[in-house]
Formats: sequence, C-alpha cells, structure tokens
Amino acid sequence: MKIGGKDGGEVSYFVGIVLILLGGYLFFDSVRVNSGGAGWISGGIARGRGGMMETTSMGIIFVPLVAGIVALTYDASKKWPWVLSGVGIVLIAIEILSRIRFVMNTKVTHLILMFAMIAVGAGLIARAVRSGKKEKEEDATKDEKE
Repeated sequence: MKIGGKDGGEVSYFVGIVLILLGGYLFFDSVRVNSGGAGWISGGIARGRGGMMETTSMGIIFVPLVAGIVALTYDASKKWPWVLSGVGIVLIAIEILSRIRFVMNTKVTHLILMFAMIAVGAGLIARAVRSGKKEKEEDATKDEKE
C-alpha cells in the first residue's frame, strides 16, 4: 500500500492516526462536566432585579411550558398552545445548556503530552501525504522530459 505514493508511508500515516486518536481521547477524558451559576435566562432575570439571584426565580422558566400544557389540555386543536409548549421546552433546554461548565482536571505535563501527541500525529500524517505528492510531481516532470 502506498500512502501519498510512497512505499512505507502507510506506517507513519497509521501511527499518526493512532497518536491523534490517543491524544484526543486523553484530552477529552480529562474534562469534567458540571453545572452551576446562572444560565442565560435566570441570569437575565437576576440582572433585572439588581443582581440578586435566588433559587426560587428559576420557576419562572417553567411558566410557558405549564401554560401551554394547560391550554393543550383544554383545546388541543388550536395552534398557539402547541407553540407556547414548544417555546417552553426550548427555554428550558437553553437554560440547562447555558449552565453547563467544562472543567479540565489534569496536570500541565499531561496536557503538554496530549497536545504533543496530537501535533506529532498530524505531522506524521502530513509527511506521509506530502512525500507522496513530491514523488508524483517528480515522476510527472520526468515523463514530460522524456
């Protein structure tokens, strides 16, 4: 098999892929996902009240969903209760997603090793592909001269 037209290029190509995958796995494995703080909607409500954040203010996010469900229970043939319920679900999803916090818990030496693995892997893949292009160009110039 010739990667980039060079014999033996597949070894560095596949080693590069393995290094990128391993470095990427170790990088993402060291990230922890937490939730906390104010979301976009609850933060906006808190800023509107002078920055005073209370946990009971979070209930306001459920009002459109509950109102939409009540209206759907009364008459599901109308369009606006469906829209109101959909808006309520979207608001809740936005609030949940905006509260997600990513925390990386790793040593600097491990982080440098992860990035080095990814960089070396990308370099090996680029070298395997590049060297084959050079050989193809050289072969093409030789064919033109003949």
